[in-house]
Amino acid sequence: MAAPLIVSIPHRLGREEATRRLKTGLARAAAQLPMMSVDEERWDGDRMMFRVRALGQAIGGNVDVGDDVVRVEVTLPWLLQKFAQVAQAAIKSRGQLLLDKK
Repeated sequence: MAAPLIVSIPHRLGREEATRRLKTGLARAAAQLPMMSVDEERWDGDRMMFRVRALGQAIGGNVDVGDDVVRVEVTLPWLLQKFAQVAQAAIKSRGQLLLDKK
């Protein structure tokens, strides 16, 4: 099994506001990407466990929300490993959009 893809996204929102924004973010991101659907999204405090489907492949991971950083850990199936750098950049940019102060 491949090593998980880990993305750290710094923020200045505080844990509570970052969590609030992220709770609506996964469904919105999936709605904007026709090749992705959300199979499962479950929150336990400041941790979200998720499973999405992209290009017919199941992708699992979790999001840990801290006071000043969000840590996303995703395990890509071997068929999608070649897209790891693209996925990492997409996670970071979409996460940063959600967490930027408005």
